Amino acid sequence: MRRALELARQGIGLASPNPCVGAVLVDANGQVIGEGAYTYDGLKHAEILALEQAGERARGSTLYINLEPCSHQGRTGPCADALIKSGVRRVVAAMQDPNPQVQGQGFQKLRAAGIEVTTGIGEDEARRLNEAFAKHIRTRTPLVILKAAMTLDGKIAPPPGESGNPSALGAGGATGGWITSEVARAHVHQLRHAMDAIMVGVGTVVADDPLLTDRTGLPRRRPLLRVILDSRLRLPLESRVVKTCRGDLLVLCSFAEEKKRKALEERGVRVEQVALGGRDGRPDLCSIVERLGGMDITSVLIEGGAMVNWAALAAGIVDKVFLYYAPKILAGSGSVPFASGPGFRRMSEAAHVKNLRLHRFGEDFAVEAYVRDPYS
Repeated sequence: MRRALELARQGIGLASPNPCVGAVLVDANGQVIGEGAYTYDGLKHAEILALEQAGERARGSTLYINLEPCSHQGRTGPCADALIKSGVRRVVAAMQDPNPQVQGQGFQKLRAAGIEVTTGIGEDEARRLNEAFAKHIRTRTPLVILKAAMTLDGKIAPPPGESGNPSALGAGGATGGWITSEVARAHVHQLRHAMDAIMVGVGTVVADDPLLTDRTGLPRRRPLLRVILDSRLRLPLESRVVKTCRGDLLVLCSFAEEKKRKALEERGVRVEQVALGGRDGRPDLCSIVERLGGMDITSVLIEGGAMVNWAALAAGIVDKVFLYYAPKILAGSGSVPFASGPGFRRMSEAAHVKNLRLHRFGEDFAVEAYVRDPYS
């Protein structure tokens, strides 16, 4: 199963909007006779690739796979049928497919054909690997992860206006240098690589002029979609995100001045007008998440500043947080907090995170936790 999960991880960046799946076929002597890893453009499912590699040796073998074999006709035929036809004796699967079109039916079909089915081996890791797929296939909305880098006292930047200060960005920068280490920042790019889209407010672009790209160098099927929340279309034409636009930049606004819209569109930027979320004149984040889901975006990484962080939490769109901390203390009332807004009025209303995991990056650490279960 460890090998199956390793193969499945090869699909990160290459399988979306479908799940990452790896399959290993083992004969009666414990020898690997076939392997497969799914990619969207490769079309064939992991178990089919493993069966093709094994050929006639598949008869009487055991399949290890991180996700339930499908039982329905999609872009390809049902994998459960192919496994039955091949004569596989046993299937060991980490988890049930969250797709409503499957959800246990693949297992039922296999068992009905006399194939022994074992489930739950490596389930925790398997669920984490495909949590974006699970959220999107059930709700048609993406998994939303809120990421920020901050000091131990929860500050994402020194007071606005100081020389070199990136204002309320939350991107890890600070006066005279970054908040977090190079090791932690490298991990951020791994996180970006696993996502379909990254979203920031226009204030981040104006203040810091970021690229908002995946710089891991790893292959990906679709470019990382860069989404800018820009109520009044203030995005500078000379910003790096505009200059590097290759059809991968989406600007969401509430009010669009026609001249500015045309200038951005001439540079390949997609500009869409969205509904307001309230009296503050900002775009409706719930509608935006639904719009992205309709574009087959299964995951969004929010790397906004203090105001965007609060807006996302207040709108209830955040599924998960990934918060990086550096062993530094800024203090001072003028320093920029992680989230800036009215805040939750009562402790009972606070966003309660669960299933915490801690990660170490040299002297830095990160908290990974869930605001809500992407499978429920």
